[in-house]
Amino acid sequence: MFAAIVNTFSNCFKIPELKSRILFTLAVLAICRLEAVVRIPGLDGATLSAFFESKANAAAGSSMLGMYSLFTGGALEHCAVGALGIMPYISATIIIQLLTAVIPTLSKLAREEGGRTKIIQYGRYLTVILCLGQGLVMAIGWENPEKIFQGWNMGRLVLYSDSWIWFYRIQTLLMLTTGTMLLMWLGEQITERGIGNGVSLVITIGILARLPQAAVALYDMFVGAGGVEAKFNLGHAIALVLLLAGVIAGVIAITQAQRKVPVQYAQRAVGRKVYSGGTSFMPLRVNYSGVMPIIFAQAILMFPQKIFQFLGQSFNIKFFGEIAYALTEGMILYMVLYGLMILFFSYFWVATQFNELQIADDLKKNGGYIPGVRPGQATSDYLHNAMSRITLAGAVFLTVIALIPIWLYRVLNIPYSVATFFGGTSMLILVGVMLDTMRQMETHLLMRHYDGFLKKGRLRGRF
Repeated sequence: MFAAIVNTFSNCFKIPELKSRILFTLAVLAICRLEAVVRIPGLDGATLSAFFESKANAAAGSSMLGMYSLFTGGALEHCAVGALGIMPYISATIIIQLLTAVIPTLSKLAREEGGRTKIIQYGRYLTVILCLGQGLVMAIGWENPEKIFQGWNMGRLVLYSDSWIWFYRIQTLLMLTTGTMLLMWLGEQITERGIGNGVSLVITIGILARLPQAAVALYDMFVGAGGVEAKFNLGHAIALVLLLAGVIAGVIAITQAQRKVPVQYAQRAVGRKVYSGGTSFMPLRVNYSGVMPIIFAQAILMFPQKIFQFLGQSFNIKFFGEIAYALTEGMILYMVLYGLMILFFSYFWVATQFNELQIADDLKKNGGYIPGVRPGQATSDYLHNAMSRITLAGAVFLTVIALIPIWLYRVLNIPYSVATFFGGTSMLILVGVMLDTMRQMETHLLMRHYDGFLKKGRLRGRF
């Protein structure tokens, strides 16, 4: 099997066009990584890096701030130009998608010729606005790090004097915004001139940048460091390998899983041409929402804990402090709410993005129907019920995958940098992007009569 994989990769470099696309993608990704290490002038990034690497504050790695640092590939903790990462563009795209589903004007524009290009342009404008807002908040946050990292006295991160503080803010704001817009442009270049999935690859390379740190933590787990005896043995290693293999297999299975709804097209005449009927199928994805429910749930659950903690400290009310502690990541209440919110947002995303009424109408206009189901409203109800059932399976799977890293970190005391690669958003993004990238490369290979990555044809997109 490994020999076949190596042979397939060697075939990729035998095709001149595919070879140039791969090399171009690698060069652009190297530039993206460069943004994560080039620090903004006037900031002490070494102090902030020491904070994130400190074992005394290892819990910070499991916070929302740690997750944001994961997506930026460590740029946040280095006070780098790319500290905002590609997340403002992702947020803008999600906002535009949700607005398109609820605003009739945008929905109509999306179906018009050239409308999709206009919506993408709106997303870029919104990205600039989000970058300006988030960049200003981040610049001010670096001025007062003690308010963000409570209980940690790291001193002053801004190297400018107070008389130059507005110069620092404007400079930092412009550099952060420019860094994000450059990442967005580089991602689009990968999509057009590289192997595709540009923005997804930018996020993926940021996650993979944490592998060396995870490898060091994994080594310390089983060998020990600094004279400290290792807490884990060979049995733990075997269990972790089996868990990792099971998680990867499950993610691939659910990501690829789909229900094929048969569709029959009747014979029809358009002018003087007669189009024969045929049988096809409509694929309904089990995990239609992807990783979005996990991101929504994490983002929303971050605020109640901070609010109750602030109220408890400000008014010296013990009850609020107990609620804040119960909402800390890893607690029972947090995990229950986390799972319920993932279930809710899975259905919410399907409800806003899957338009069964439009699909049923398009089928009716094109002379298509589902065998045994009347066209029109009956078809819409059938698709709605089918998506509701399969979405439940995908939502339960997402909940389990999201809770595995928390369980490993809180219960088994596995370092968070290692636990993040056993599930959650990291594993879902890595597996999903790798599968999409393999599809793109396999398309080029099959066009030139080379064997693809899989001979069984199980990779969606191979015909």
